[in-house]
Amino acid sequence: SLACTTVGLTLPLWLPLCLYPFELVWTLLIYRLDERSGSHHRLPLRWHTAFWDERQRLPFLGLDQYLVRVINRAPQKSQTEGQAAMDYLSTGHQRWAVRNAQIELDAQQLECCADVGAISALHRQLALGDLNNPITPLLLSFRRLSEDTQAALNQSSLYNQRLMLTTVIDHIEGHLRELTRSSYPYAPRFRPILQSWRHTVCRHQQLLTQKAELSQEIESPYIVGIPLTQQQDVFVGRQDVSAQIERLLKEKRYSSLLLYGQRRMGKTSLLNNLGRLLPNHIVPLFIDLQGPTSKSRDHEGFLYNLARGMVHSAKQYRNLTLPPLSRETLAIDPFTAFDEWLDQVEALLSNRTALLTLDEFEALDQALTHGRFEQDAILGMLRNLIQHRPRFKVLLSGSHTLEALQRWSSYLINLQVIHISYLKESEARRLIEQPVRDFPVRYAAAATERIIHLTRCHPFLIQLLCAEIIALKNEQPSPSRRQVTQADVEAAIPKALTSGSFFFADIEHNHYEVLPLLQRLSAQREGTLYSPTSPQELPWLEHLVKQEILEVVAEDQYQFQVDLIRRWLARGTSPNGNGADKLSVAHIQDKR
Repeated sequence: SLACTTVGLTLPLWLPLCLYPFELVWTLLIYRLDERSGSHHRLPLRWHTAFWDERQRLPFLGLDQYLVRVINRAPQKSQTEGQAAMDYLSTGHQRWAVRNAQIELDAQQLECCADVGAISALHRQLALGDLNNPITPLLLSFRRLSEDTQAALNQSSLYNQRLMLTTVIDHIEGHLRELTRSSYPYAPRFRPILQSWRHTVCRHQQLLTQKAELSQEIESPYIVGIPLTQQQDVFVGRQDVSAQIERLLKEKRYSSLLLYGQRRMGKTSLLNNLGRLLPNHIVPLFIDLQGPTSKSRDHEGFLYNLARGMVHSAKQYRNLTLPPLSRETLAIDPFTAFDEWLDQVEALLSNRTALLTLDEFEALDQALTHGRFEQDAILGMLRNLIQHRPRFKVLLSGSHTLEALQRWSSYLINLQVIHISYLKESEARRLIEQPVRDFPVRYAAAATERIIHLTRCHPFLIQLLCAEIIALKNEQPSPSRRQVTQADVEAAIPKALTSGSFFFADIEHNHYEVLPLLQRLSAQREGTLYSPTSPQELPWLEHLVKQEILEVVAEDQYQFQVDLIRRWLARGTSPNGNGADKLSVAHIQDKR
């Protein structure tokens, strides 16, 4: 009786081992029969042992390849059957096969990008899936390359397309070097795909060069929609802001800074150029928090991507090689391991200062709000770094002050706010008239003045309007192409409002609570001053002044700071609109 009981209790342990040789033989037979059968006589997937022996813990060799083969069959029924099988197996002992099959399917999807159009569209189709997937960071890199390629192709001029594709090629080559040096198990599978993408992008760039030479097109250096890097000559000015950053970094009492300004005012472009604006003893460590760092699934992933970004920036801006920090090192105790890694970094810094710049810090705040990271763990780590590592300074960059994101204020000590606003008029003139050396286009004085008036020296709007002007000039006969008149500026305004709709729509979205009032004010003629018609309007107007949409010209008289913004808001509005009367003063005060 005892023996029978023992056998019964241990049956789940030894029976799968005894059955496995027979099941494996049957499985291999299934594979062979499936390979030899015709395309219209495929064997049912349910015959595979994995679907009728759920207790078998040992792996059925070749199951991952079998799943891929089933999904890749042409009929939609086979794809649906294969995906259903993967969903079924993903919770059992054979989930390893599902993971491997999905990795192979992802690789095949990347391989199918035969031209830059397919590469640029991939990010809309590429599903990242479970963050536990070991290739998710790699898929994120491919998606960013796809987005950057689309941004390049969206540029209106061949010159900017070629320039931005050069950046894409640089990023691809950086990923290739990283895969070559790493012991990443999937590197042999994905390295050839990156090489193929590099060849495809380079080939398209060469075609653009040939096209520009044949068309005699004016090459527009104005860049719209992406931050400027230190390799792009079109970045101008901001010496006053960089000088302020340098001065605050010299004072020991200031260990954290906030770079604050409107969206598209050039904050990221400035951070990208700090390497050449600041002295060599300051090492910029740039982290884009809209990238993998804030999208990580846990603290280990956050710290890994943070360290990886710091290593890359130190090499890029100061040719300083920091030690790598692997996921394996972070696995047991991530914050302790990261702190020990910072000890090594500090030793390498010697007498230099590391400036950790966290761009778009609102993205990290959203991740904290969604509970992806623990507030005390992440912000406490930043506070500890600020307090106890004098070689490190932290610079946050965003379009919000800490008043709007109060959770940060108790963690950042003695924070100093640096406001980045419009370009100086002299800087704006240089950006308009001489964006790059030997620029072949000449602006009439009246044309330059008109651009400055319409944009208020807003760097993004200058580039937006000037890019449309050059596109317009390229449509004109050759004799008149290289001289911009005021009439050209006026003709380019409607196209600039259309091509920059994403910028203007963002303003509408961020100020939806006062949009009726804005539309009513915008319906008035250019240069018209507005006086409040009732005391109830004053809180709304003060809010818009604080948000840098309106400005006070004289006592109780207001106007738009940027006339292009007024023109956008005026589209489709009526001068007699009275939607502002429905707004709540209390709502505006809460917003403030």
